[in-house]
Amino acid sequence: MIVGIETGGTKVVCAAGRAEAPDRPVLTRRFPTTDPDGTIGRIRDFIAEAGADEPVEAIGVASFGPVDADPSSPRFGWITTTPKPGWADVDLLARVNPEGLPAAFVSDVLGAAVGELRYGAGRGASSLAYATIGTGVGVGIVVDGRPIGGDGWPEVGHLLVRRHPADDFAGSCPFHGDCLEGLTAGPAVLQRWGVDASSFPPEVRDERLSILASYVAQMAYSVALTVGAERVVLGGGVMLAPGLLEATRAALPDLARGYGPASLSSRDPADVLVAPGVEDSPGVVGAMALAADLLG
Repeated sequence: MIVGIETGGTKVVCAAGRAEAPDRPVLTRRFPTTDPDGTIGRIRDFIAEAGADEPVEAIGVASFGPVDADPSSPRFGWITTTPKPGWADVDLLARVNPEGLPAAFVSDVLGAAVGELRYGAGRGASSLAYATIGTGVGVGIVVDGRPIGGDGWPEVGHLLVRRHPADDFAGSCPFHGDCLEGLTAGPAVLQRWGVDASSFPPEVRDERLSILASYVAQMAYSVALTVGAERVVLGGGVMLAPGLLEATRAALPDLARGYGPASLSSRDPADVLVAPGVEDSPGVVGAMALAADLLG
């Protein structure tokens, strides 16, 4: 039996299943993310439940962060400088896995990138980025099948972007103001316009979607240029706004202007920028897949 754990800022998803089928868990539990003691206690209860009939052989954790996911670091498995109250400098991996079982530890978006590459919208690609545009902005990257990550990086959510000419919003990021997260995350949308992106009035919807799309497309273009991602999966609550994915696809060719890897210069943007393909919690599916990898 293997266990995958996806800890998010608002909820935790735990799943257990067979190493040969990480995308088909046989047991799943969801519960709110509260304080570390209460949340980790419920995760430990799930692991005990999953191993009641046969032992758990490996664990995968995909966590909100920033996290230290560098196996050579003395703080490997820690949540580090998160603004979530009570969670900064928590040794998450050691606390959910005191038995020292074989364990993988990555960021939540990197777990989702692995899940989407192997079992979702990234199937057939070798390199992929998964971006969540929601309460925050995070991007996980897999290059040539290898998850990329370390001590708090990559941190594409704080990429500096060109301002849209119709956007005078100062930005909501407490560190950078108008970085990608400060201009596109859910709190930024609410501060700028007073409603979420799915509730824009019809008379202003197109302009507002165009503003958001320009920033998301810049992120996708930057990732493709930097790591050669063949596909960028766009998830998160903001991307559920009707028309935003299509607007982002429409903005990509004007950015690329025919320059860049083949994924940008010769392919339909609808094949490059895609919605998630894993129906439920790609992060926990990726965490289970990484746990299965540890067993060969």
